[in-house]
Amino acid sequence: MFGVPAPAEARDLVIAATRAPFSFGLESGGVVVGRAAGGLAPSLAAALEGRHALWVAAAASGPEQEVVARGLSIPTSEGLEVRLVPVPDEVASAHRAIANGTLWLLHHGLFDAARRPTIDRRWHEAWRSFRAHNFLFADEIARIAPAAATVIVNDYQLSLVGGRLAELRPDLATVHFTHTPFCGPEELRTLPVGVAAELVASIASCGAAGFHTDRWAEHFRRCAAEHLAEDPRVVVAPLGVDARRLAAAATAPHVEAARAKLVAAADGRRIVLRSDRLELSKNIVRGFAAFGELLEAEPERRDSVVFLAHLYLSRVELPEYRAYRNEIERTAARLNERFGAPGRPVVVLEISDDHDASLAALGSYDVLLVNALRDGMNLVAKEGAVLNRRDGVLCLSREVGAFAELGEAAVAVEPFDISGTAAALGRALDMPAAEAHTRARRLAELAALHPPSEWLDRVAAEARSSSRARLSEGAAFPLR
Repeated sequence: MFGVPAPAEARDLVIAATRAPFSFGLESGGVVVGRAAGGLAPSLAAALEGRHALWVAAAASGPEQEVVARGLSIPTSEGLEVRLVPVPDEVASAHRAIANGTLWLLHHGLFDAARRPTIDRRWHEAWRSFRAHNFLFADEIARIAPAAATVIVNDYQLSLVGGRLAELRPDLATVHFTHTPFCGPEELRTLPVGVAAELVASIASCGAAGFHTDRWAEHFRRCAAEHLAEDPRVVVAPLGVDARRLAAAATAPHVEAARAKLVAAADGRRIVLRSDRLELSKNIVRGFAAFGELLEAEPERRDSVVFLAHLYLSRVELPEYRAYRNEIERTAARLNERFGAPGRPVVVLEISDDHDASLAALGSYDVLLVNALRDGMNLVAKEGAVLNRRDGVLCLSREVGAFAELGEAAVAVEPFDISGTAAALGRALDMPAAEAHTRARRLAELAALHPPSEWLDRVAAEARSSSRARLSEGAAFPLR
């Protein structure tokens, strides 16, 4: 059993996530802090400014591993202290195999069931390493968290932290928040029953299990009903964007330069945009196919609209993702060959992690396409709504968490329906200016309703409340 740490330098809010909120490098013998890649971590980091919080993350990159190995001090940024957990390479590799190759695909409904997953001896060995990785996190949190601290464990990669932490530090107020979708019990049965039960029981061992929408929370409740003897406590907390911070970032000189370059590339044409990770769940190929169907049905649009796709790489270690990138590139090339002209492509595909270009594009689109197969929330839809300067129309998949909030002001998209998506793009491009303006204003209002600071306060309060209730009741979550 870990002892409760001394109160000196107590940081009573602990965030656990596989990624750190900043990138770290080495320069002149010291640690330098840079911007992390887009996604959840930077959004939460902004909400933590001035809160005297502690962030626990894996030492993922080579420089981060060296920082840990050399015992170098990591600078505190905006009052946020980062602790990097050293993870052996073989454990980290196996952890990624389960997190990215099984759990991500499971929760997003992406398995090709005739072929994947293959749950063989190597898979079970990887699951044991996944557990070991989670226990390294739990052990570090148990070692450094002050007495009665609030701990927010983030996402599917750390699904087994809660059970271990409940054993080591029952004094902590904990919540496990899943930012992805959560699969239903029928999909969870893809996993061996013991693994599925361990997964659900560990999340439920926290004071509460958090999700962005009622839909994902209900999926978890149904999974828990199948595997647990008691009902877990659940919190639903949508995550929005910090509108003021985004607007300020979008006025930076580098962003303005990127915007000028984008407008020049559009060459007077209207812009259909997607800005995504190069990720199977984002449904990128079907989005291109829908655009192609629109141009085929309405040839007059070929010289008046351009599809700009800003993508950055994800999960390049998985063969499915490498193959998907090839398919995306081939599809874009075919559309340009069929519908474009020399020096005037109808699809402009950019694969790079260019934050300035992404901000510029989100401010400049006429139509934003978010046709994901399934998303826990989808912050791009909300960022676009806040940043856009052109009364841009949002074409939004019904299968993303953000649809529960933004759907009333968006053009709905059924992600598997290519023809329906083509029609939605046409409707968005042809929308009367007054209607587009009204929808854009409403989208901006809705997207900013739940900024990260509010989300953080709500989730932390739920963790503390549920922890008090559990301690008074002596609650536990035995398996059936």
